[in-house]
Amino acid sequence: MISTVTTIRDLRTTLLGWREAGETVALVPTMGALHQGHKVLVETAGKMAKRAVTSIFLNPLQFGPKEDLAKYPRSLEADQKLLSEAGCDLLYAPTPADMYPPDFAAKIDPGPLGTILEGAARPGHFTGVVTVVIKLLLQTMPDIALFGEKDYQQLLIIHRAVRDLDLPIHIVGVPIVRDTDGLAFSSRNVYLSPDERKCAVALPNTLQETAATIREGKDIAAALKTGQDKLTKAGFTVDYLELADAHTLAPTRTLTGPARLLAAAKIGATRLIDNLAVAG
Repeated sequence: MISTVTTIRDLRTTLLGWREAGETVALVPTMGALHQGHKVLVETAGKMAKRAVTSIFLNPLQFGPKEDLAKYPRSLEADQKLLSEAGCDLLYAPTPADMYPPDFAAKIDPGPLGTILEGAARPGHFTGVVTVVIKLLLQTMPDIALFGEKDYQQLLIIHRAVRDLDLPIHIVGVPIVRDTDGLAFSSRNVYLSPDERKCAVALPNTLQETAATIREGKDIAAALKTGQDKLTKAGFTVDYLELADAHTLAPTRTLTGPARLLAAAKIGATRLIDNLAVAG
């Protein structure tokens, strides 16, 4: 079974030995309930650095009062097995009390990028995300940290925060890993009933169809409206389906440069997000 540490002291002791040996370190932060997408992140980390560290911490700061923290899947033994198979060198699994002592008060403002799209749908979410990610980066001080592009807005915000705070860490985005039917792997997929799982494929399919329509030069507003209607017909409640600048996430209705098609929608009680690059 993979070597596991739960305290910052033990984490840093292990890392110090590696650094004294001249070894590079890559970090993959996660909230557990690991799946094939996480496995690819860890495998990529192992290719980019001598040592791969994965953190598992179910971060309460990024969940709203009506969100699914209490029922979020927890599967530490299965996670440890997957990490061992992926070649991870160390699992860091801190406790909430260690991460957030009773008098913990500091939080990091993600800036304007944290107020749109997911930030508008989930107020305060990105404050929690950036705060815990910066803490994990400071605790580990890796050479590289890897994040999946499924959470594309999160990836951009972390890039910006690391740049603004002058952390000497290279942030790497890893392409979305999808199941055979196209649905992006997500820890929340386990919430889907068999019927919902069959319907959920409408999300990536609609993104593909909408992106193709936009690339053909069709009216973007009309393409987005058609896409929303398709998702609704498939059983989704749509939070947003938006074409945005790939760097700023500012909404765009002209395809003049790199853009990203982003969607968030709920089927049953499960909220899914996905995105797709649309070349300009």
